[in-house]
Amino acid sequence: MTDLINQIRNDFPALHQEVNGKPLVYLDNGATTHKPNAVIDAISDYYRTDNSNVHRGAHTLSDRATQRFEDARKTVQAFLNAAKAEEIVWTRGTTESINIVANTWARQNVKAGDQILVTAMEHHSNIVPWQMLCEQTGAELIPIPVSAAGELDMAAFAELLNERVKLVSVVHVSNALGTINPVAEIIEKAHAVGAKVLLDGAQAVAHWDIDVQALDADFYAFSGHKLFGPTGIGVLYGKEALLNAMPPYQGGGEMIEHVSFGKTTYNSLPYKFEAGTPNIAGAIGLAAAIEYLNGLDRVALAAHEDTLLARSVELAEQLGGIQAVGTAANKASVFSFLLEGAHPADVGTLLDQQGIAVRTGHHCAMPIMDQFCIPGTVRASYTFYNTLEDVETLFRGLEKAKMFLL
Repeated sequence: MTDLINQIRNDFPALHQEVNGKPLVYLDNGATTHKPNAVIDAISDYYRTDNSNVHRGAHTLSDRATQRFEDARKTVQAFLNAAKAEEIVWTRGTTESINIVANTWARQNVKAGDQILVTAMEHHSNIVPWQMLCEQTGAELIPIPVSAAGELDMAAFAELLNERVKLVSVVHVSNALGTINPVAEIIEKAHAVGAKVLLDGAQAVAHWDIDVQALDADFYAFSGHKLFGPTGIGVLYGKEALLNAMPPYQGGGEMIEHVSFGKTTYNSLPYKFEAGTPNIAGAIGLAAAIEYLNGLDRVALAAHEDTLLARSVELAEQLGGIQAVGTAANKASVFSFLLEGAHPADVGTLLDQQGIAVRTGHHCAMPIMDQFCIPGTVRASYTFYNTLEDVETLFRGLEKAKMFLL
């Protein structure tokens, strides 16, 4: 496995640099992942050879750009196992994908007295759009409780379900805790009372294959930059019938079929949700990232990530003075913690001085931090290009930080 990981690391140029005079140890993959050469080259090639706007073109460059752009959509369709390419809508990222659902489907289907369920561990992007909707409609936003270990209280969830619940919008994997939520069970129970389900898959797609049809998800959202692709590109998957019934999110070019001052008719799926010139290079880059992943043994790499997390837990126990935050039995490779007696920001600064990149703060998940009565955490988020030596370096860095701060 060591040889394979080293070979993979060679595909990621940003990993091979020094920070503050030390070899970079990049453990902030939950915030954004680095990009392999295949992605960088695909984006560069588009701008060097095929740079043109897509659709309606009357020349070769536009035809080539359109082909690559729509092929990228088919690549995402296969990646999620969506039934049709028309169910894949390009967005700027998970946040915009959620806002599209909140401002289209939800505005049509959620009214005063209705309820929306989220979890107490949600990212702000899966809280604030629903709060805004509820303020404007008179609906109620209700959090599903989370245990001290960071696990969803499924008994409480079952009790909250009733005919007033119109939508359950939950994170597939918690960015702050690493908890993997039982989304198949959540979807089944929600559908039993007639509620739709949106899954925030931003932290899930980089770790294992997603099958939206097997899950029976109504909506699934993710961001390209957390999947080894470029920033500024994301995906909203929605079931065809739901998307067809939803009004457009924005008006402008591309999302129309015919415009007159008397009446405008809208384009077919997925274009009615893609107003204006899209992020063509982003879509092409995201497709390249997925194709790169398709060439890897993702099952073996997921097992490697589990090993990294397990080693972190071992070393934390050996070092002492580490409070793990989020100890769910079913976790992705996120080690979120506090160094007792030290502020997370101070720990992060001292680690950075040693070339170790982690994330500190509330991770856009203030409600769960408030529940745990902490200001935030230090978060080391691993992916397959991280090594056991990276983990060892982290804890050597923490040992130095502990000596300095305590």
